[in-house]
Amino acid sequence: MLDPMKKVVVELRKVCMVFKRPSGEPLPVLKNIDMSLRDGEILGLLGRSGSGKSTLLRIAGGLIKPTDGVVQYCGAPLTGPAEGIAVVFQTFALFPWLTVLENVEAGLDALGLPRAEARRRAQSAIDLIGLDGFQSAYPRELSGGMRQRVGFARAFVTQPIVLLMDEPFSALDVLTAETLRTDFLDLWIEHQLPTKSVLIVTHNVEEAVLMCDRMLLLSSNPGKIAAEMPVTLPHPRNRLDDEFRCIVDEIYSVLTARTIESIGALKQVHGGLAQPLPPASVNRISGLIERLVSPPYEGQADLRILASSLVLEVDDLFPIAEGLHMLEFAELKEGTLKLTAAGRVFAQSNTEQRKLLFREHLLRFVPLTAHICRVLRERNDHRAPRMRFEVELEDHLTRRDSRNTLRVATAWGRYAELFTYDDKTGQFSL
Repeated sequence: MLDPMKKVVVELRKVCMVFKRPSGEPLPVLKNIDMSLRDGEILGLLGRSGSGKSTLLRIAGGLIKPTDGVVQYCGAPLTGPAEGIAVVFQTFALFPWLTVLENVEAGLDALGLPRAEARRRAQSAIDLIGLDGFQSAYPRELSGGMRQRVGFARAFVTQPIVLLMDEPFSALDVLTAETLRTDFLDLWIEHQLPTKSVLIVTHNVEEAVLMCDRMLLLSSNPGKIAAEMPVTLPHPRNRLDDEFRCIVDEIYSVLTARTIESIGALKQVHGGLAQPLPPASVNRISGLIERLVSPPYEGQADLRILASSLVLEVDDLFPIAEGLHMLEFAELKEGTLKLTAAGRVFAQSNTEQRKLLFREHLLRFVPLTAHICRVLRERNDHRAPRMRFEVELEDHLTRRDSRNTLRVATAWGRYAELFTYDDKTGQFSL
């Protein structure tokens, strides 16, 4: 168990981050974040896309300055990138024209070490991360997992006090990610790593429970700490242990509650028209309904079990579950997804019947699609430009969220044959 009396290495107090929308209006991304990273711990930042996890990580590393609040590193104000903080990114970010050894040595350029010392450190980091023998290889010769190992070696070579990791395993396939994650944990547990504290961003719930001593669960719009959860299980941790599964279930319950809370709050904005729609295709929505109605689920399943059986992470599963909840084909509650009567009817219907039912639910429960249809009906030529709706959405959402939401509404509306859309002209029509 982590000692709460251990030295605080990085501390954030009342940190806020606000960006600007294209219109000049403020866009709050983080609000009143209080966070401490202690010596000897792995602290996880877990949440949906858009909850500000990566922004928070960059603030903690001095890579960007918050709009408001205090950031301290080793007891002193952090005003920019500092010695003793290293970052491993999601993408490999290697120089393709440099060898493995040269890429790792590049991490030492800012320290101005003698060449012999730099070479010794680089070789040591390469050995540590399991790449001995590949010093002369170029990135194009390496697999994805090996390239990410080079990224780790480049971070370790500086002998950082704090290691920041921004979804370092998410770009890898499942087996490669598992191997690299296990190797990292083995080195950490055996105290072979030069770093003293780790801050990791992830949207993989089981990964967070496997690795972290403590987790901060972030909610969205703007990003806030919804819950703090310690993980006191001894290493190595077993996914099949009851206590492990209980922690995973609890996390899904918290994330579910925040998702439903957000959906409810956004329904009140602009009559629900400004509610962001989840990036869930009709095929994935239909597929999940079919999976839920079949054995062993019989219409109801824990999100943890669904995520495991379908090999889906939070950012993959939650948009589909959220889409089902919005369309009232299922109820999302306390970490469980349960089909409604309409969802069961949908599962048993043929293609044309499904379209009719989907159309009915779109008009009843998704204000944006109903609004598009209403505008088209009121116009003499029954046509309207896409930009007309984008501008309306951008009064309440970011440009990116506006475009994504309209893209989802367009796909859902096309499937239900509520309207058509011509991508060349950017026009909707009945």
